[in-house]
Amino acid sequence: MSDQPPNPDPSALEKTQALLASLWDRNLPTLRQRLDLLDRAAAICPVPPELLTEAVMVAHNLSGSLGMFGHSRATELARELEYLFRNPDTAPADKIQSLTQELRVTLALPDALPGAPATA
Repeated sequence: MSDQPPNPDPSALEKTQALLASLWDRNLPTLRQRLDLLDRAAAICPVPPELLTEAVMVAHNLSGSLGMFGHSRATELARELEYLFRNPDTAPADKIQSLTQELRVTLALPDALPGAPATA
């Protein structure tokens, strides 16, 4: 008997990849809304308490879900944003703005501009 794990079934792998791609596409509107909220929180100094609470939740949720889709760098950025929103006095606003922008770039999701069509 071999100590090697069995090779995965290529059709099962393709089905899993297709399922993840479908989930990603289906959740893009929600992801964009979450990124927009982080952008709003990053643009206001000091961040109002209600928005700060939402930003912490959103960053936490993103850090927990983006890795499932293979976005490890985006997960790291979301974790860092969560930390900074939990500790708003530890970083200047431009650091938070820089991280939110990098998160968008990492996910290949352009800035949400008023009136601009959404792109994938």
